[in-house]
Amino acid sequence: MKKIVILVLIFLFFGGMFVFAEGTDEAGTDLSWIKWICAAFSVGVSCIAGGIAVGQIGAAAMAAMSENPELAGKALPYVGLAEGICLWGFIVAIMLILI
Repeated sequence: MKKIVILVLIFLFFGGMFVFAEGTDEAGTDLSWIKWICAAFSVGVSCIAGGIAVGQIGAAAMAAMSENPELAGKALPYVGLAEGICLWGFIVAIMLILI
């Protein structure tokens, strides 16, 4: 898992360098396609992470509610917070595309 996190950080670092670079390199090659790859990567990683978080938090919330049904109101906001990870990835993708 640690290797995956390091790989993602390296990709985001170098991808970010290309996104904020000029539209063409010295040879005149168009670099705008890198924006789309970085945007897709940000949405993909955030949705996978959000799915993992919702799965773990939802399982724990259901286990807690099976023992004490009064915890339903306290557990559901945490699931909503985990779903917000996907929304932030989408916002980052929109910002990358519009820059």
